[in-house]
Amino acid sequence: MDTLQDVQLRNKLHGLYEEHRDLDDAIRVFELSGKADPLQLQRLKKMKLNIKDKIAQIENMLLPDIIA
Repeated sequence: MDTLQDVQLRNKLHGLYEEHRDLDDAIRVFELSGKADPLQLQRLKKMKLNIKDKIAQIENMLLPDIIA
């Protein structure tokens, strides 16, 4: 993998980590408020899970498998 692509993937990964953290904070606030719409809460959790999957994909691209 060339350096430019590596840098781009790392930047994307950093952004996804921030987005995941922000969603986690939003979910926590909704849950603590006691007034959270269950459907909205479910959507936020699904978005967070999708971001986690994207993070895993990029991490797999950046870290090559070690064949033992």
